[in-house]
Amino acid sequence: MTDPIDYIAPSRLRHRKAAEVIPFLEAYIAKKQQEIIEIEAMVERYEKRRMMEERAYQSMSAFRRLISGKKPDHHLAVEYIHYVKKPMEKARVLRMEVENARTILSSSNSSDTIAVTGDIADAMI
Repeated sequence: MTDPIDYIAPSRLRHRKAAEVIPFLEAYIAKKQQEIIEIEAMVERYEKRRMMEERAYQSMSAFRRLISGKKPDHHLAVEYIHYVKKPMEKARVLRMEVENARTILSSSNSSDTIAVTGDIADAMI
């Protein structure tokens, strides 16, 4: 999978006062990190549940396994996409947003104005 281009056109940058941007960026980073933690916890719970289901199925007697059946592989693949792949992709995007916010925060040395992207400026409103 290719990574998106990190170039931001100058027309998309908006200049804001450092006094209002810095506290917002710190809160923004904390909020995004919390979302990442929640996503990873959700994925971990799903994987734990899948392992427990698999262990329970394997511990059944052969006759009981024959009667109970098992989820088809394509159902497991769809579950994996829904519960693991897409959330982890969202976490990757959130990490990129956090890194972008940290770059803005570290590049600003308490100057009068800070250039922020349109997405962050919209979130400030």
